[in-house]
Amino acid sequence: MTLRAAGSALTALVGTLLVGLTVAGAAERAAIVRPTMPVPPDAYPIATDARLGGDASRTRLVVDLSRTVEVAAFTLADPYRVIVDLPQITFQLPARIGDHGRGLVRAFRYGLIMQGGSRIVIDATGPVRIEKAFVLDAVDNDPARLVLDLVSTDRDSFMRNLALESRPARTAEPKRIDRDAKPSSDGRPLVMIDAGHGGVDSGAIAPTGEMEKNIVLEFALALREKLEKTGKYRVAMTRSDDTFIPLNERVRLSRAAGAALFVSIHADAITHNTAEVRGATVFTLSETASDTEAARLADSENRADVIAGVDLSAEPEEVADILIDLTQRETKNFSLHFARTVVGELKATARLAKTPLKSAGFRVLKAPDVPSVLIELGYVTNKDDLKLITSEAWRTRSAEAIAQSVNTFFSTRLAGSTPGPGSN
Repeated sequence: MTLRAAGSALTALVGTLLVGLTVAGAAERAAIVRPTMPVPPDAYPIATDARLGGDASRTRLVVDLSRTVEVAAFTLADPYRVIVDLPQITFQLPARIGDHGRGLVRAFRYGLIMQGGSRIVIDATGPVRIEKAFVLDAVDNDPARLVLDLVSTDRDSFMRNLALESRPARTAEPKRIDRDAKPSSDGRPLVMIDAGHGGVDSGAIAPTGEMEKNIVLEFALALREKLEKTGKYRVAMTRSDDTFIPLNERVRLSRAAGAALFVSIHADAITHNTAEVRGATVFTLSETASDTEAARLADSENRADVIAGVDLSAEPEEVADILIDLTQRETKNFSLHFARTVVGELKATARLAKTPLKSAGFRVLKAPDVPSVLIELGYVTNKDDLKLITSEAWRTRSAEAIAQSVNTFFSTRLAGSTPGPGSN
C-alpha cells in the first residue's frame, strides 16, 4: 500500500469515527429535518410581541403568542445563557426587539433551530436561575403568553444546577432527508453550497436591519440554480431555508455526501471605518490567520454555535484535531486553486476587498478531504456593498462568476481527482 493510499485509508477511518461520535453526541445540537410535506406557515403559532421587566435581581421576559405551546428552558455557561425551546413558531416581533436588554438580560434573539422547533436564546448579564417558565392561556382579548422568570444567583450555585431539572431529555437524532441530494449512482461531482448562519443565528446585521442569514441564503439559492443549469454537477445545500445548522454538522454533511467542493457563503460587518472598508473576500483554511482582520472574522464566525445556544461539551474535539492534522496537502492546494479562480472571476462583476484572498481557521472549512472556501460577499455595514449584495442583478452576475469558477476548477481537476468519502 502506498503512503498516500495508507493516509487516505486512515483519514477515511478517522472520518467514520467522527461521524459516529457526531451522531452519538447530537442531542445537544440542532438536527436537520426536511419534512416530506410542507406545512403552511399559518399553521404555526405566531409570536407577536415581547417585553422585559424587572431589575438586576429579578427579571421577567413575556412573549405574546397566538396560542399556547409547550416550553422547555435550560441554562448554559461561559457565556451565561438561557435557552427556551419551543415548537416551531412564526416570529412576527418588532425589528431588533432583542438588541437591548434589561435587568439580568443583556439581549435576546430567536428563530428556527430545526424543522418543527424554534428557540429563544437569552444572553444573561451573569449567573441566573430559572425560577419559572410557563405559558398562560389566552383570556378574553389577551393573547397566550410565554412567561420566563429569572433570578440572580452565584456561579457555584449556577454550575451545580446547570440545566439539571429543565434540560430536555436526550433523544435520538432524527433521520435526515436531504431533498437536494441526487442518487448516489450519479457520477457527476457534487458541489455543497453552505449558506451561513440561519434560524436563531442571524449573522451580521446591517444598520438598516437586513440580516446576513437572509442575504446569503438568497445568493446560495441563485448559485445552486446556476450550477444545476449547467447539468455538469450534483448540487446540495447545508440549508435551503431559515434553519440553524451547527458548524460541525455542515462539515459532516459535506463529507458524508462525498462532496467534491464546499462553498460557504457569508457577508461581513465591522464597527469602524464602515464607509471605507468594503468588498468581497475569499478565504481558505489556515491555522494561522493571514492578518488580524481575518483572525477577527474567523473568531466571529466560529462562535455561531454559541450564538445559537448549542452546548459544545459533547463535541469530539480530540478526533477533530486528528482530522485537522491529517488534512491532505493536495486538498489545501485544491482549495487555494479554487479560491484564486473565484477571485479572478469576481473581478469583473464584484467590488473586491483590498486583499481579496485570505486564510484563517474557520471551523466550517475543516473537512480534510473536501476542497473548501468561504466567500464573504461584502460588508453589510457599508451602504454601497449592502446595495450591491441585496441587488438581484448583482446577485445574478456574481453567482454566474462563481459558477464559472466551478467549471474552471473541475475542468483542471477531474482527470486526476480522487473520490472522497461516500463517492462511487
